[in-house]
Amino acid sequence: MEGAVPRRLAGAIRAVKKAAIGGKAVATRKSSEIVLEAVNKVMPETIGGSADLTGSNNTRTADMGVFAPDNRKGRYIHWGIREHGMAAAMNGMALHGGVLPYGGTFLCFADYARPAIRLSALMGTKLIYVFTHDSIGLGEDGPTHQPVEHLAMLRATPGLRVIRPADTVETAEAWEIALTSDGPTALALSRQNLAPVRDSHTNRNLSARGAYVLAEAEGRRQAVLIATGSEVEIALKAREILQAEGIGTRVVSMPSMELFAAQDEGYRRRVLAPGALRVAIEAGVRQPWDRWLLGDGGREAKAAFVGMTGFGASAPEKVLYQKFGITAEAVAERVRAML
Repeated sequence: MEGAVPRRLAGAIRAVKKAAIGGKAVATRKSSEIVLEAVNKVMPETIGGSADLTGSNNTRTADMGVFAPDNRKGRYIHWGIREHGMAAAMNGMALHGGVLPYGGTFLCFADYARPAIRLSALMGTKLIYVFTHDSIGLGEDGPTHQPVEHLAMLRATPGLRVIRPADTVETAEAWEIALTSDGPTALALSRQNLAPVRDSHTNRNLSARGAYVLAEAEGRRQAVLIATGSEVEIALKAREILQAEGIGTRVVSMPSMELFAAQDEGYRRRVLAPGALRVAIEAGVRQPWDRWLLGDGGREAKAAFVGMTGFGASAPEKVLYQKFGITAEAVAERVRAML
């Protein structure tokens, strides 16, 4: 009832992170399931669920059991196609206390849960929204299901923490942040497989600062590539291209704008490196990237955004990234053109 986190949680998160270093490419929705397998064993207060998308959201772990009329001990709820009802009930459960609810759906269906999400932020209820299929990367389901504007909508909500991790390690850190912090958290997770972006293990939660230097420039730093989620992999590939041409390029992973905004100005300036060209990469609309591209005071003039300017299309994920110009080659060309 106090909401205290068990001591074993930190060890469980560390174990997931360590095992993920150098692992194979997996979707972060699957990474989330891997983390939950560890978390739900040490936190009996978690109650999971999904709005009729359990097999896609990866929110049910083996030991939970389904909450039903004949099984009141079950810790997993099949909400049906009721995103608003799910989110509203999660608010009530969180306000009651004694349980820590999380519920899943596609990110584009956050629209249906929006009134209850807003109340989560307004009331400061501690719960977790697991939003999967977080970009055009979901592929053939097409523009109706591809959430190009939803990250901007969620980030514009005061009091809501939005985290878009890039691999299993960042996903583990995102869950640790959500479970140990007050207030609601929205996780934005990929459908497509993502290669690991961390090549070494640290017990520190680097995502907790919102953004951090993932790969430093070799030689004189001329460009800073800032990316989230599935586009961090693209930023790292673009860096390889640019470094081969002698263009010093830093890559910054920014899983959470809210957490980064909460850091002191000195840290933010060290990460974003004033004076260098800044390019943000995200498979969504530009809002609210301008703060980080143009600087807190709007002083940085050399900046660009590589992302979406309209709705998506129906095609395989790799075709879509090519069609909309969200590729390592396109990022490298943008940097060359602006230097």
